Amino acid sequence: MDLYTAIHRRRDVRAEFTGEPVPDGTLHRILDAAHAAPSVGYTQPWDFVLVRDGDLRRRFHQHVQRERDVFAATLTGVAAERFARIKIDGVLESTLSIVVTYDESRGGPAVLGRHAIADAGLYSVCLAIQNLWLAATAERLGVGWVSFYREPFLADLLGIPPGVRPVAWLCVGPVTHLESVPDLARHGWRQKRPLAAALHTDRWTTTP
Repeated sequence: MDLYTAIHRRRDVRAEFTGEPVPDGTLHRILDAAHAAPSVGYTQPWDFVLVRDGDLRRRFHQHVQRERDVFAATLTGVAAERFARIKIDGVLESTLSIVVTYDESRGGPAVLGRHAIADAGLYSVCLAIQNLWLAATAERLGVGWVSFYREPFLADLLGIPPGVRPVAWLCVGPVTHLESVPDLARHGWRQKRPLAAALHTDRWTTTP
């Protein structure tokens, strides 16, 4: 798949997983793509926890649903009605989840390029996640980033050691299709911001 096609075809998948497994060769390729991401100080501060165990996924899903209820309680009116229609995860529908973590201590204590921007290592992990997502899209797989969770809960659930931060729970697997329009746009939660509205030249400009 052409890179630009993968970028624009990529979706945050929730309801379209088939439940079929990810072939080993395909999984290796998308993890290898993630591991090829650039990183500050060449620290490669990420790790990938492959979660296939059904009990672990069910326990995480129950936690996600509780956090969904917490967020839903903050909404009223039209926003509450819209959110009620939105599916927020595919934890049980996909057979594989990949938890991507960040180890701030890796490459320390002097990480080249991080002395002035403390979050540069975290940004590196996000680049690995994007590589994984685009590679999965090129392989005709779906990826869904679940963000309705508390980090301490996930760290305890998977035995992640102190000092290592879970950054993303990604549901990964074959899909029936990828929607042409992102879910949140389809449900009227938020529409795409035009590129022109995000462009500034030399200095920040405020649009009247």
